[in-house]
Amino acid sequence: MKKSDLYHKWVEWSDEDQVYIGKCPDLMTGIHGDNPVKLYGELCEIVEDIIHHFEVEGRTLPKPCIHPMQEVA
Repeated sequence: MKKSDLYHKWVEWSDEDQVYIGKCPDLMTGIHGDNPVKLYGELCEIVEDIIHHFEVEGRTLPKPCIHPMQEVA
């Protein structure tokens, strides 16, 4: 499993902005775009880049805190 798999990522439609928003709140605020599939791929790449940056800088990654399915059970 890749480290990025520990972080919850999703894409949702924003009525307010009229675009799709890609989110990974444990690592970043968000990105936007018109194509949800393409946006999710870009989001995954950015998350990988962020993790790489943390590792290069010798910084500890934030603990993944978003676990939506655990909150349902």
